Amino acid sequence: MSVKSGYEMESTRQKKVSRLIQKEIAEIFQRKGNEIAPGKLISVTVVRMSPDLSLAKIYLSIFPSEGKQEVLNTVRDHTSKIRFELGQKIRTQLRIVPELAYFIDDSLDYIENIEKLLKS
Repeated sequence: MSVKSGYEMESTRQKKVSRLIQKEIAEIFQRKGNEIAPGKLISVTVVRMSPDLSLAKIYLSIFPSEGKQEVLNTVRDHTSKIRFELGQKIRTQLRIVPELAYFIDDSLDYIENIEKLLKS
């Protein structure tokens, strides 16, 4: 029983850290998005934390979606700057700034595709 409740507390912590990081990274992209990807809107759709909180998997939605792989590569090139800025913002809440890994969230493309298929 204690093992299970310990696990629940850990996942609650993961969720809290995920929300914090999602909010802060979204703000960074709002401010710096034009430098990183001019003419693109980058949204942070999901952040998943590793159990030890050392890695944040960040899922991005990029609009318009043309050239999203290039945008993802550019974001990855800026990872150290983004992580440094994140560290400045969350240093009072977290001792360790997690490593950041970026992925494309293509659920919107998937939904769009389903809608197209349903209309035809």
